[in-house]
Formats: sequence, C-alpha cells, structure tokens
Amino acid sequence: MTSTPPAQHDPARMPALRVMRVALHAMFYVLLVIGCVGGGVTSWVLGAALGAAYAFGGFFARPEATRRDALLWLAAVTVLWVALAAESPGAGYVAFPLYFLYLHLLPPRWSLPSVALLTGVVIAAQANTSGGLTAAKVIGPCAGAAVAVLTAYGYAGLYRESRRRQALIDDLVRTRDELAESQREAGRLAERARLAREIHDTLAQGLSSIVLLARSTESALPAGADAAAERVREIGATAGENLAEARRFVAALTPPSLQDATLPEALRRVTAGCGPVPQVSFHLDGEPYPLAVETEVALLRLTQEALANVQRHARAERAAVTLAYLDDQVTLDVFDDGVGFAPEAPAGGAGGAGSADRPRFGLHGMRERIAELGGTLTIESAPGEGTAVAAAIPLHGTSGPAQAAPEPAPASAPTPTSVSVSEPEPAPAPAPAPAPGSPEPSAEPSARPGVRPHPVERAS
Repeated sequence: MTSTPPAQHDPARMPALRVMRVALHAMFYVLLVIGCVGGGVTSWVLGAALGAAYAFGGFFARPEATRRDALLWLAAVTVLWVALAAESPGAGYVAFPLYFLYLHLLPPRWSLPSVALLTGVVIAAQANTSGGLTAAKVIGPCAGAAVAVLTAYGYAGLYRESRRRQALIDDLVRTRDELAESQREAGRLAERARLAREIHDTLAQGLSSIVLLARSTESALPAGADAAAERVREIGATAGENLAEARRFVAALTPPSLQDATLPEALRRVTAGCGPVPQVSFHLDGEPYPLAVETEVALLRLTQEALANVQRHARAERAAVTLAYLDDQVTLDVFDDGVGFAPEAPAGGAGGAGSADRPRFGLHGMRERIAELGGTLTIESAPGEGTAVAAAIPLHGTSGPAQAAPEPAPASAPTPTSVSVSEPEPAPAPAPAPAPGSPEPSAEPSARPGVRPHPVERAS
C-alpha cells in the first residue's frame, strides 16, 4: 500500500491573491467607463470592443493557452486602448491596470520599457486636452506608473512566498502520510515477528516435545501392547503434522527481508537502499552460520532502526554496518560520522543535535529487543563525534559454528542458509537469560568485547 500524494494547490487561487485579481479587473472596467463618459459614439464603440477583448483574455488563463496567444491578446488590447485614448483622452488612465498586465506577462527587460511607453501615450493624450501640457499632467501618469510597478513587484513577491508556503505545506502533508504509512508497516512487521516468535517458542516447541515423548513411549511399551502402540503412533503422527503446520506459520510470518535471503544478504540490501546521503557500507567478518529466527529478526530490526536514526537525525556523510560471526557470539556494529549526541543526557535534554525524544525512544526499544535474547547493546556517542551502536548476542547452543556440521568444522566455509525452525533434539537446557535486575551494559569502549573497529574508523 502506498500513500497518495497530496493534491497540489495553485497559490494564485488563495483568497488574498484572488481578491487582488478581482480588484484589478474591477478597476479596469471602472476606469474604462469613466474614460468613455463625455465621449461620442466612437468612444463607446471602442470602449465596448476594449472591454470585450479584455474579458476574452480570461480564456488564456487556462493551462492549454500558450504564451504566444497571451501576447497576441495583450497586443490587441493595447491597440484598442491607444485608439480609445486618441478619441477620448480621459480613457488614458485605463493604462494603470494595463501596467500590471505588462509586468505580469513580459520579462523585466521588456515590461519596464513597455510601461514607460504606455506612460508616454497617456501624457500625449493629456496634452490634447484643454490647457495643453502641464506639470500635473506629466507627474500624474508618471506617479501612477511608479505605483503600478511597485505594486506589481509586491504582488509577485507575495505570489512567490505563497508558492513556497504551499510547497512546504504539501511536503509536510506528504511526509506525515509517509511517516504514518511507515509506522503502520513497522507495526505490522513487528506483530508478525512477535507471532512467529510466540508460535516458535510455545506451540512448535510443545508439539516437538510431544513427538519426542510419543517416540520414547512407543519404544518403552512392552511386547504385545499393539493397541497402545498404535494409539501412541497416532499421537506422534498428529503432533508431527501440527508441528509442520506451525513451522509453515513461522516461515510465513518471517520478515520479507529474511524469507528468501540470509542475514548478511538482508543487511546488504538494507544498506544498499540507503543514500545517497549518507553513504552506507556493509562489511562481513567471519564465516556466516545459521542463527535462530528471533536473533536474525532482532539484528535486522536493529540495523533498520539505527540507519533510520542516522538518516533522520545524525546529518552524517558516511555510515558503516559490520556484522561479525565469532565463536561464541554474533555482533553487529552501526557507526556514523554525524553530529552525535550525549547518551547520558535525559530524554529530550540538550543532547546535541538529533537527540530528541524519538531517537532516544528508539534506542530504548532496541536495547530491550537485544536484552530479550540475552545480549547487550552499547551506544557510544558525543556531540560532534558521531555515534556507534554495537550489539552482541551470545550463542546458546542452538546454533553456531559447532552445529553447522556433524563432524568437526572443515576447512571450507559452510554455506549460509535461510531461516528455518529446526526440530529440537534432546540436549541440555540452554543457558538462562540474564536476570531482570542485571546492570545495564557500560557505555565505555572497554565494555564491548569482541567488537571490531568500524570500517569508517579504520579509513579515517
């Protein structure tokens, strides 16, 4: 589902600009009627023709009208006005609204000389009136032209500001819709991951235990208990079928990025989808081996959240994601060279640029997700020195290099496999997770065992 872009609005249709345009048209017709009063029949005929031509110009405000058509219409209006001003000098003041047309339709190098020429026509028409040419008849048209030029430039400035405001509003609306859509998608994927984890940890494990118990019971039955053995086999077969169905549910609820790719490939896709600013690189250390579904999902979500914070808040030029497969743990580092923040500052405090509530809440959520798997999350940052997010998740005997093959590890690297739910074999219970009251991991660099230097740090 994609968000629909907001409708684009024409700033010229805003109330203030629309009122100014209506006032300009009304002023044209008022001055036209005043100029025709006292004139003969010819003046009224020319005035009617000029008014009709001016009204016809409204058609050229449509998108399909070309600039050539608009200029031809302006030339026709100008010719009719000059003829009317020669017949009735009082109509010369109709030039005032014509100034705005020239300033709007022509570039400054042509509009300003045209305004001066129209002013000269008005002065020449006034010179033919009684009393001849006087200072007032020169100053009046020149002052009107100056007022028209200043008003037109003010109108143009208001129009540009309105366009900038409308573009900002459209961008905010589009960003809000995209954010809401991304939050809905993130919530949907998080719920899918939670359901997959719950099904895997409860139903799938319980059904697997039933299958194992049924097999053990069948082998322990005394000879001759055929009926009981048949029932036990039916129990095992039914539990096996439901276990297979539970596995299919878990596979279907796995995040799309991990359905058809290994964790390194999924992280490489995530980093490739960022940019061009910041430039994000991906590095893989060690030989990949299969991990539990919840571990891969947690590392994928951690990378996505960390890179989202880099793009929204860090103002970084480069970032690096490093995934390392060690003997006893898997680590993930995300480093950027952005503005950084103060991790010890309270949420919403002066933690440097980009240390607002949203990123702090995201970091808290990432810490909880990693802690649920018995891992640690370390955040190192300072204002102006970039940020490093490092996660380390220990292996609990259910995956890792020792379980990649039944024999000792060969010289060649094991081939990465997709995420799957494996049937648990009888084995000692996994190591317990850290107690809820265990202290938070230290933010000092020395508290990050097994974390390799970041590629960006090595390059600097």
